[in-house]
Amino acid sequence: MKNIILIGFMGSGKTTVGRRLSYRLKRTMIDTDKQIEKEQEMSVAQIFREKGESHFRDLETECLRNLIQAGRSEIISTGGGIPLRPENRDYLKTLGTVIFLKVTANTILERLEHDMTRPLLQGENPRSKIEEMLLLRNPSYLDAADLIIEVDGKSFDMILDEIEEALRANETFSDKWT
Repeated sequence: MKNIILIGFMGSGKTTVGRRLSYRLKRTMIDTDKQIEKEQEMSVAQIFREKGESHFRDLETECLRNLIQAGRSEIISTGGGIPLRPENRDYLKTLGTVIFLKVTANTILERLEHDMTRPLLQGENPRSKIEEMLLLRNPSYLDAADLIIEVDGKSFDMILDEIEEALRANETFSDKWT
C-alpha cells in the first residue's frame, strides 16, 4: 500500500495538511472522521453523545479495516484518538507511512479556542484536559509514527515541505512509492 497517514491530536492540522498534501501529490484524501459521519449519518459529537466514545472507537477500527481492504493509495487524515488502540496502531502501519503531526497544548488552545464541536474538550479548564490528554496520547502517536513533524509556529507550506522532504529521505517511502 502507498498511503500516507496523518495522525496527531485534535487541532494539529491533520485535515488541512491532508487536503493540501493531496493536491501536491495528486492523490485523493480520506478523513476518517468524515467517513464515519457519512456512514453513520450523524456528526462525531452526536455519536459520542448518543452512542458513547467506546462505540465511536469501534467505528474508527472498522474504518481502518475497510481502508486496508480497499487497497488504495491515498492521503488519510485520522481522528485524534485512532492510535490509542494497539490494534489500530498495527492497522495504521499496515496502511502505509504514518506521520505524526506533533503539537503543543498552547497551539491547540489557540486553534480550538472557539470550536465547540470537540466533545472531548467540553467542560471546565480545557488547558488541563488538553495537557492530560497529550500526556496519555503522545506515547501512542510515537509508537505508531514512521515520521514525526513538529507543527508549532510553522505555516502549512513549511509543514508540507518538511513532510515531502522527510518522505523522500525515508526508505519506507521510497519502497512504497516507486
